Amino acid sequence: MWKTADVAETAPLIANVSDTARWVAAYRAIESARRDALFSDPLADRLAGERGRSMAAAAPWIMLNGASLIARTVLMDRLIATALTQGCDRVLNLAAGLDTRPYRLNLPADLVWIEADLPDLIAEKDAALAAEKPRCALTRTAVDLSDAEARAAFLDEALDGAAKALVVTEGLVMYLDEAAVVGLSQAIARPEVGWWMLDIANEAIVKGMRKNGAKMLAAAPFQFGPVNPIGFLEELGWTPVDIEDTFRAAARMRRLPWFMRLVAMLPGAPEARNPGNKPWGGVVRLTR
Repeated sequence: MWKTADVAETAPLIANVSDTARWVAAYRAIESARRDALFSDPLADRLAGERGRSMAAAAPWIMLNGASLIARTVLMDRLIATALTQGCDRVLNLAAGLDTRPYRLNLPADLVWIEADLPDLIAEKDAALAAEKPRCALTRTAVDLSDAEARAAFLDEALDGAAKALVVTEGLVMYLDEAAVVGLSQAIARPEVGWWMLDIANEAIVKGMRKNGAKMLAAAPFQFGPVNPIGFLEELGWTPVDIEDTFRAAARMRRLPWFMRLVAMLPGAPEARNPGNKPWGGVVRLTR
């Protein structure tokens, strides 16, 4: 993932952006344990560990028990499946964290799936999953994606031979500043890349997370949240193919608390292309 400053051992549970991967894994484990689970991730609890479980337990109310993160996982799973039916021949998961899709999704055995993240996280994941067999041709690369030169070299190698790759940046751009997001967008704007899939939130959500999650996320604050996220991506030369509102998806999936499901049903929901000052966040798949 993008490098962030390490903090002392006495710091909060989340010491850097990479630690948020444990948090998300904990929510996947909680979902997987439900009788009506929307997906099964038997590796999530192992990867989350005690720290990840503690993060989920200590999360601010604005996280709504991870409802939007669960919806995000389901939506991205579905869009990956859609991309495969449309000729996707490679998946690049940048800042992959502790994602386990190569082990749990129904994937072609010959699909090339490449994960990239910082060396410490890659080493931890390699060790934790050494005995597990992925369902596709999985490789992991240790790289600092904030280093433009190292990122370009990684992309040259990772995209070699690809014709229609899907680049996934799940749970990443909200931790970057605008210049870093622009740089990432430019870096992956290559002819071998068929789609870019990411989750993105507007300014209202980022402000809410800064206010209500300030203590827990002090070492990994939300930064990027344009007023009009879809418009921002379009200005960078990307065209949305799929736009999914994670809050309303979480309501449909019955993962929001009951009172928030009522809120989701109210008229006047923010529009993805013009949310104004209303909170909006979603999963987007784009092409050039």
